[in-house]
Amino acid sequence: MAIDVRPASVFEDVRTLVGPKSPGANVCWCLSYRIPSKLNNDLRGPARGEYVAELCRRQPPPGVIAYDGDEPVGWAAVAPRADTSFAHSRKIPHVDDLPVWSLWCIRVRPGHRKKGISHALIAGAVEFARAHGAPAIEAYPLDNGDAEVDLTMAYAGLRKNFERAGFTHAADTASVLAGHPRVLMRLDLGGGPAAPQAALTE
Repeated sequence: MAIDVRPASVFEDVRTLVGPKSPGANVCWCLSYRIPSKLNNDLRGPARGEYVAELCRRQPPPGVIAYDGDEPVGWAAVAPRADTSFAHSRKIPHVDDLPVWSLWCIRVRPGHRKKGISHALIAGAVEFARAHGAPAIEAYPLDNGDAEVDLTMAYAGLRKNFERAGFTHAADTASVLAGHPRVLMRLDLGGGPAAPQAALTE
C-alpha cells in the first residue's frame, strides 16, 4: 500500500479526518493546542469548521494528510511552536531559543490502523516542516513503554514511533496524558529551507 502525504490544503479532507459528525458540535477540530484557550472556547459549532477552512487556505496550511489513493486516511497537525499554545506551556519546556516547529496530533481513521500510516504521517510532517525552513521539529508523545494506550488518547503519538523516525529524547515534561508521562522528542533539520519532496507537492 503506497501512502502519499500532502499538505492539508483541502478543507473537506481535513473535515473527514478531524471534523465532527454534526457540524454544530463543539469538538476539537484539532484546534485546542493551535489557538489560545479563550478563542478555542469562543468558537462554537459551525464557527470552528469555518476557522479551520480559513487555515486550509493559508500558507503554510495547518498540517499534512495521508492519502491511500484519493482517500484521506490520516492527519498530522504541525506548525511553528510560536504559533501554538505550546509557546506558553508551563508543562512542556523550551529546549533552546530555536524557532522550532511542533508536531502534536496524529490521527489515523478507524479501519486504516496498523498499516504504517502513523509512520508515514510523522515522516511527511518532518518534510513539511523542513520544506518551510524549520531548524528542528518537536513532538510530545506518550512514554508508555509496553503499556497499552487508549486509542482515543493516543493522538500525541508514542515515544517509540518517534524514535523509529529518528527523533531523540530532548527533555522530560510535566504533562501526563491517559496516565502516561509525555516526553519532548526532537529532530534536528539542519536549519535551512529545503526543496519539498515530490510526495508533498504532487
